[in-house]
Amino acid sequence: MNYTHTAGVRWRVVITVVSSALLAGCATSQHSTNGARQRAVSQMLQKARSPKIPDEERAALYLQAASDASTGLGSEANATAARDIYNSAAAELTVLLRSSKDGHLWGRPLTLTANGSSYRLHFQPGMRNGVWAPSYFTQIVRASDVRLKVMRKRNIQAGVGGALVGIRKKTPREPFTMRVGVTAPISAALDFHGRDATLTLRDPSKQPKALVAGSVRPLAADFTAPLAYYPTVSEFWTGLMGAMRVSHFMGSTGLFMEQPYDPDRIPLVFVHGLISTPQMWRRVVNGIEADPELRGRFQCWIFRYPTGNPVVYSALRLREELEKARQLYGMPHGFVLVAHSMGGLLSRMQATTVDLHAWDQVEGHIADKVFTGLPPDTMIHRAYLFRANPGVRRIVFICTPHRGSDLASGLIGAIAMHLIGLPGTLAGTIKNSMGDELQIASGYPHRIPNGITGLSPKSPPLLVMNRLPISAPYHTILGDRGRGDSPNSSDGVVAYRSSHVEGALSEKVVPGPHGSCELPETIEELKRILHLHLKSAH
Repeated sequence: MNYTHTAGVRWRVVITVVSSALLAGCATSQHSTNGARQRAVSQMLQKARSPKIPDEERAALYLQAASDASTGLGSEANATAARDIYNSAAAELTVLLRSSKDGHLWGRPLTLTANGSSYRLHFQPGMRNGVWAPSYFTQIVRASDVRLKVMRKRNIQAGVGGALVGIRKKTPREPFTMRVGVTAPISAALDFHGRDATLTLRDPSKQPKALVAGSVRPLAADFTAPLAYYPTVSEFWTGLMGAMRVSHFMGSTGLFMEQPYDPDRIPLVFVHGLISTPQMWRRVVNGIEADPELRGRFQCWIFRYPTGNPVVYSALRLREELEKARQLYGMPHGFVLVAHSMGGLLSRMQATTVDLHAWDQVEGHIADKVFTGLPPDTMIHRAYLFRANPGVRRIVFICTPHRGSDLASGLIGAIAMHLIGLPGTLAGTIKNSMGDELQIASGYPHRIPNGITGLSPKSPPLLVMNRLPISAPYHTILGDRGRGDSPNSSDGVVAYRSSHVEGALSEKVVPGPHGSCELPETIEELKRILHLHLKSAH
């Protein structure tokens, strides 16, 4: 027997066993150390949440927790736990500083101390490349604190940073903003160089990744929370009152931003239909925002109007609002209009030129009698005679009654016509301007036009519009209640023969009723069209 060989084998076994034990002990020790450190950082984060200690000390604790957690962001074993602590600390610190002492701790260099450690905190100035200025928002809330309300799902982007909602609400109200202001997603990031910390408010829509804690990382974001922040109303009741009690809603007519204006993004304007409100678009917008390219290239606007008003008057108001937006912001990329039902008629009137000759083709000498003597600056002249807006670059019509709806001329329509009450000044202006020739406005002898008469197949404005070309590229999305019998189909309100329009770049029939905007097929088709628009815009 070779004793030398046997002894060598034994020693190798012993060395292997001892080495394995030492390595296991080191791993166990390292794991124990990491676990203890993680527990300490978690306890620090919990302490920072206590309202019983001064805000400056709480802020320092948040910074210390974020700083300790940031060193573990690249660790395979502890990255998730470190990221959760870092994100919570960054989000909660931002909300604390923005709300504390009426904003006196916000937007200026701070020295913050806790547990004998001091941090110098700086705020990153705003930049065009996707960084919000600290002074831009008047309030900031955690995205997780915003309830979904009418939305069914959140569009979440996993990553590093505190997911927040920024709210800008100024007094007096800024142009094109709603009563509650305008909202946007924020990803709050903290970078550390020793005890120097920088807080950056990033726009994850424009900057999905950024350099954080020494590496380029995806940014955490919630793109649904800013949309869900806006208040909800009873869609049916508010829409019904907007149609029947027009005078109570005249002051709310207007074009509104759902996101801060960005000159690099294309305005996407949503126009609702009869007995509806802009709230109908929230799930559609949320579906579009789920697409990273679309949310980075489009900005969503809404047009709100009481639908009992005459269609031509509501179209005039939309025309005026688009012009105001152009004058204020320039709108270098123009507008894309997405419109449902009656809203499609308003939108078509933005991309069509209607002159006296066009009216003569339909109404003959009556048009001359009504319009020739009207000064160009009168409301009637501007509502019935207008030029196409070159800023409208594309339109998507959804269940639009281009040739009217038979329901408007039937019993239901007759009842609704009598229930609609127009503001006295508007009704008086129409009657005094047109006199005995009111039929040119409504299609009905001696009847002042309203939202229902504007949907009648014999509505003179519709008859005129259908003889004229649409100046912008357009697409149609139609509903057929799932029967699949187009072109003999109907969405229950509008027949295919009315919603179909020649010259459309595409036509998509979806299996649903008149309110088919939220169908997955509708949203996917809308997204396809918007991607097409981006390609053509280059």
